[in-house]
Order: sequence, then structure tokens, then C-alpha cells
Amino acid sequence: MDTAYGSEPLPVWERPEPQPRAVPVQLSRDKIAATAIGLADAHGLDGLSLRKIAKDLGVGPMRLYDYVINKSELLDLMVDVVYARIAEAGQGSGWRDRVLAIAHATREAALDHEWFSDVLGGRPHLGPHALAVGEATASALDASPAVRNIDDLQRVVGALNAFVIGAVRREVTERRTARSTGTDEAAFQARLGPYLRRMLNTGRYPTVARLVIDGAHLDARETFHHNLTTILDGITGRRPT
Repeated sequence: MDTAYGSEPLPVWERPEPQPRAVPVQLSRDKIAATAIGLADAHGLDGLSLRKIAKDLGVGPMRLYDYVINKSELLDLMVDVVYARIAEAGQGSGWRDRVLAIAHATREAALDHEWFSDVLGGRPHLGPHALAVGEATASALDASPAVRNIDDLQRVVGALNAFVIGAVRREVTERRTARSTGTDEAAFQARLGPYLRRMLNTGRYPTVARLVIDGAHLDARETFHHNLTTILDGITGRRPT
């Protein structure tokens, strides 16, 4: 096995593909990752295993170990495939346009691959496409007028990531909850509406009452965009020295 330092294996992205074999089913890391993504889209990460991937590919499970050492490496490959899609979005001209495009592409990728939201905010993603997205985001924010030094850049990258990850995970969680319980928002309101009206009529929750009664039903994408631009406005606004 190729090694970087002593007995430590090279990261999966740097190891060369195994030599092709004279077998009916040819494999590659791209093919394995695509199959794994399809399974995770259908069943979530909990339903993903090398054995199931091998079955879908029509090969024995041991053949997969020529390409990935373990499930963790498999997840690294899957995640970087999704980042490849996100990386295509960060090609705008101005710094703000690039940040908006990357953030929206991240949301859309997570809605298409809900399992992706489960790995956001966890251990760092260091695949080549993930690094490309990180570079595109950081370089765009570095070009904003309010970023004066590395400390500013660290703070704004952290603020943006916190918003995007939080918003995406919440939206995916709401979708999963509605799907798993078979209860959409209208049914939920019909079931708990009488209780909520009784509580609001006590007068103890006037601001919550305004939000419930006067607030409009907001489109998820529109809300994401509005809140995202608010974050960017804060980044570019004057901050105390």
C-alpha cells in the first residue's frame, strides 16, 4: 500500500486507482462513490454498508477494499463528489455573487442528498473539491471591504458557515420529520391549533401571537436567501474597532 509517512496510508484522494483486472465487473472509486450516494439517498447513512454497495455493483465485498480501506474513506469520497457540484457554482464575478452562489448550491445539494447535511459541521472535509469550495468561499470573503486582516476573515468565514450549516440542517430535519410522521404543516396546525389559540388568548405571549397570527408563510428558499443576505450585509457593514 502506498504510504505517506512510515506505515500511515496516503489519503484516499492521493492513492492511485488499483490496476484493472480481467473480471466481468470493472470498478473505480468514482463508480463506488456513485453507487454509495444512490444508496445513501434512498436509505440514509445508517443504511449504507460496503456489503450493500458490493451487492449493487455485482461484486464481492472484499474487492471494495482495494479501493477504500473502510467506510470512513467511502464517506470521504461521497462527500467530495457532492462538493464537486458545489464548486461549479462559485464562478461569479463579484465576491458577494460568489458567496451567494456557493451558499445556495450547498443548500440545494443537501436537499438533493439529505445525508450530506448530517456530515456538515463535523470533522473537516479535506477532499480536493471540498478544499476548492473552501478556497472559493474564503477568497471571496477576503475580497469584501470589511475584511481587513486574517482575524476578520476567520470570523466572517465562521459566521457564514454557522448560518449555512444551521439553516440547511434545520430545513432537512423539518422535511424528514414531515415525511416520517406523515404530518404536513397544515395537519400539524389543525391538530394543535385549538391548544395554541387557547394559550395565545391568555395574553402572556403577545409577540409569539403576532408571529403566529400576522406572520406570512415564508418560502424556504426565499427565507434562506433573505437571511443569507442579512449575514452578508452584516459582514460588509461597519463594525466596532
